[in-house]
Amino acid sequence: MAPHEQRLQNMRDFYHILEELQQKVGGRRVLANCNGRMHWPQRGVYFFFEPGEYRSHSGDGDRIVRVGTHALNPNSRTTLWNRLMQHRGTVHPLGGNHRGSIFRLLVGQSLIQRNGYQDYPHWGMGNNAPSEIRESERPLEREVSQAIGAMPFLWLAVEDAPGPQSLRGCIERNAIAMLSNFHKDAIDPPSENWLGKDCDRETVRLSGLWNSNHVQDGYDPRFLEVMHNAVEQM
Repeated sequence: MAPHEQRLQNMRDFYHILEELQQKVGGRRVLANCNGRMHWPQRGVYFFFEPGEYRSHSGDGDRIVRVGTHALNPNSRTTLWNRLMQHRGTVHPLGGNHRGSIFRLLVGQSLIQRNGYQDYPHWGMGNNAPSEIRESERPLEREVSQAIGAMPFLWLAVEDAPGPQSLRGCIERNAIAMLSNFHKDAIDPPSENWLGKDCDRETVRLSGLWNSNHVQDGYDPRFLEVMHNAVEQM
């Protein structure tokens, strides 16, 4: 089978597994409506959809726009909900910290470019910022929270130990590499109005994903079996 056809079939299988996962967990959740009191696995992989973004080659329905996990450092104690909460940001007041979430950083950068904002010269610079800079960035952090908070997502429990060789890491990097359209014949490309097309990072614009790592990598289709087994064990 030619590489393009192989990838297309793998993507069909991937979305079929996500349909099984959706049934297992009782449907998608929307991040704006989530809290830590909900039932969450300690560790897992998450898959974000986005309003207005649809599959066009691999089947019908919504397309995945971001895949992620957490605790890939052997000493990490971050839980799945901890990571999702970093992406969601704060609720009261609505806001967040894009310096602790690459997802937030990328969405914010795209909003800056799309809307021609001139007020955020320090966005994405450094891991910390003085309080006056953080305060000046609050309006954009609110916009980012609104955008990400509206995105439905699924979560897959994979309760393995923290570390770079975890099954969570295997699923994350291979799913991203498979879904990415970076310098490939596009499968399920983003819509004309997808916000990520305004991102300053080529990796986002060309992959069609809110990811920058692994979008240029090859993938091993055997990850689909790992992913399917994880769904079966939930």
